[in-house]
Amino acid sequence: MTVVDIQLSPANTDWATLRAATIESERRGFGAVFVFDHLAGQPLGGVTMIDCFTLLGALAEVTGRVELGTMVANVWNRQIGTLVSAAASVAVLSGRQFHLGIGAGASPTSTWAQEQHAVGATVEDSLDARHARVSAVIDLAAREWAADRDESLATFPRPTPPPTLIVGVNSERLSRIAGRSADGINVPWRHPRRDAFLVAADECAGERRFLRTAYTVYDPALLDPEHPERRAMTERRIDRLVLAVFDPLDDWLAGSN
Repeated sequence: MTVVDIQLSPANTDWATLRAATIESERRGFGAVFVFDHLAGQPLGGVTMIDCFTLLGALAEVTGRVELGTMVANVWNRQIGTLVSAAASVAVLSGRQFHLGIGAGASPTSTWAQEQHAVGATVEDSLDARHARVSAVIDLAAREWAADRDESLATFPRPTPPPTLIVGVNSERLSRIAGRSADGINVPWRHPRRDAFLVAADECAGERRFLRTAYTVYDPALLDPEHPERRAMTERRIDRLVLAVFDPLDDWLAGSN
């Protein structure tokens, strides 16, 4: 059965509303609450932003069951050691499953890179380098969270259970990287090559347990497991469906679904 999650955007929403929406998500029985990772609100058409790990740490304190995660953390927004430790820290504080969704970051010419340009952050032109950075995060997380980790890593945060590492993809190449070394993949459900991404990841994952997750914009109709799109997800063995709430959260909170 597909677990249904909620994704919240801090771009147009204050802390009090984000807090209330997360508590409500837990009350309504959603599996996890995911948040975006951006430096500013502009890429999402918003006016503000809260750092994703700071936000998730605060949300961990006001909830008790709902799982938490990033969808997705840009691997260029932080040094990779900082990224891995930040995810582990939220997992330790929450005492429940954490999902570290990561993405390769945008090209320098993409509108998604404007926030990095504004603060002089690294925006890598090479697709090879962006993909290598994803692999480096996965490798470091595996080493840092391993039960038999090296003595040099002995005092880094190590949550139990370890966070799941999910790669957000928009290409078959990145899907194969996810399939080889991550715990799962996240695909845009309405992407025309969605099925190709899933197949590419599966071919590399082999027989091991591998999470297949998808995201799309929130629609209360998608809460019905008999909805045609939900049936299509079941056919494709989608484990988790992440519904992104872009409309004002006040409206979502006031609704019945």
